[in-house]
Amino acid sequence: MPAPKLIIFDCDSTLSAIEGIDELARVRGPQVFAQVEAMTRDAMEGKISVEEVFARRLDIIRPRLADVVAVGRLYVEQVEPTAAAAIAELKTAGWTPLILSGGFRQAIVPLAKHLGIARVEAVDLYFDEAGNYTGYDRGYPSTRSGGKPVRIAELQHELAPERTVMVGDGVSDLETKPVVDLFVGFGRYTPRGKVKAQARVFLTSLADLPAALTKHFG
Repeated sequence: MPAPKLIIFDCDSTLSAIEGIDELARVRGPQVFAQVEAMTRDAMEGKISVEEVFARRLDIIRPRLADVVAVGRLYVEQVEPTAAAAIAELKTAGWTPLILSGGFRQAIVPLAKHLGIARVEAVDLYFDEAGNYTGYDRGYPSTRSGGKPVRIAELQHELAPERTVMVGDGVSDLETKPVVDLFVGFGRYTPRGKVKAQARVFLTSLADLPAALTKHFG
């Protein structure tokens, strides 16, 4: 079996317009939403570390399972409009897509299925039988700064890919640059100056991704 070519996507503000954690906060009212949104923005811009805000945001929100399911639907409703066609084209060209996110697996899986992506690497949330929040997988790499490159290194060891590309909008995605063959910054929804400045390729539409990879790798 030939070595795969991995194309790894961030989810929030990349494959979909929303930030899932912010939408979970929105359910709790405008004050909670504003507080969590500010924390998310500061983390994605690298002003504070991911681990500083990860547990704190969830402790503030305490999302119900029903809220997570609703956000899963919203991911699909707000999907990047060219994502499905771009991913289909990439798969035809021999790329294997997967999602690596600091978001929540249960919410992201519906979007992955919608886009034909078989594997989701994200954080599991835990609920009791009544659907009340009880915690999350604190050991998962993407819950902390520097976690995404750690997980990519593990995936590379597992899958032995021919090459690896990461596509994302945030500083946590940019951190993967040293361990991938190409980091593609994405700015359709939330262009970030640091990401744009340091990305080898910067796009505002996923429709441009197949051609960008062909140009880069030949």
